[in-house]
Amino acid sequence: MNCNNTDCIKNPNISIRPYREQDFQRLCEIHDPARRNELELAGLSAAFLPLTIAAEREGLFEYQLYVAEFGDTVAGFAAFTEDELAWLYVDVELTRHGIGSSLIAYALDKMSDDVSVEVLVSNAPAIAVYSSFGFVIEKTITGVMPGNEEFAVKVHVMKWVDNAGNKQMLWDI
Repeated sequence: MNCNNTDCIKNPNISIRPYREQDFQRLCEIHDPARRNELELAGLSAAFLPLTIAAEREGLFEYQLYVAEFGDTVAGFAAFTEDELAWLYVDVELTRHGIGSSLIAYALDKMSDDVSVEVLVSNAPAIAVYSSFGFVIEKTITGVMPGNEEFAVKVHVMKWVDNAGNKQMLWDI
């Protein structure tokens, strides 16, 4: 993992735990503004769906789902399978505190060595953070937006290639 920035340092104010049903409202408060920003970067504002709809359509609860607490507030969440990091959102008011990086490190530690993530091509902030963890763009594909198939999207499929070392270092740094 390439950790030349302070985002890679585990923040003692961040803890990660499994999702609880009572977290759902807070996840909505995190997802909806962050997703609007993400879609705006891609010129896809009209494709926005609130988490109350997207969670069901996109199968959020079919993934392993974890939340990051910053202090005592749920500040972000990640959902993943063994080989795909499918959801990662951080409260827009709490970005640049290492919350997203902590969630990525936590997820990678629980996943296989063959991990991918799909990122909208226009989402430079996400591409940068994934790149800092050793993800590289493997290919770019065009398709439809999951959960809102009337919208065409172009995404980079990023593969985790900086995984040859001890995965434990992800969380211990």
